[in-house]
Amino acid sequence: MAEAAVTSKGQITIPVEIRRAMGLQSQDRVVFTILPNGTTVMRAKTRSVKEVVGSLKRRTKRRVPTDKLGFH
Repeated sequence: MAEAAVTSKGQITIPVEIRRAMGLQSQDRVVFTILPNGTTVMRAKTRSVKEVVGSLKRRTKRRVPTDKLGFH
């Protein structure tokens, strides 16, 4: 079980084992959700298609504009 302290500014440092397990890197964002039973879930905020354009190696020379993919 990982543990973190809350600073006077309401900040925490996510323990390294949690960052690794979630694949978090510097500047990544996380989302907190409070469930009806009081449990809080933290998850990595997924990136939009527009944020990751160009990060994958192309298998073909054909280009498809991101506005044609149907994501908004």
